[in-house]
Amino acid sequence: MLEEQLARFGFERPSGPGKSTRGWIHRELGMGFEVVSDTLLGGLADRAMVRVLELGDDGAVAIIAPEDIIADRMGQYASGSAPEMLGQARALYALCEGLDMAYMERRISEETAGSHGLQDLANEA
Repeated sequence: MLEEQLARFGFERPSGPGKSTRGWIHRELGMGFEVVSDTLLGGLADRAMVRVLELGDDGAVAIIAPEDIIADRMGQYASGSAPEMLGQARALYALCEGLDMAYMERRISEETAGSHGLQDLANEA
């Protein structure tokens, strides 16, 4: 049902070699997201950080904390398989206000096996 509604509103799943089929994108809006299982980020993310957006009769949507998204991108970057993820992490960091810096530092360390931290989010001059 969720997938039918996403398609109805113009979202699509990328397909083809090298494309993740877990994500959904909306080309016109220039946005994308993933629908994940009930084990949030392998159990490392604090479920209390998830925000639930009530949609009235349409139900609710749980939104992962930006700190966890940034840490996830840093983990992908640190793995060496997705160098572009550092740019995504830095862009999200620049956009967000009121981040829990201690939590994010811990999550980045967990996702990168201790090889990266908050200092890596500073944009290079």
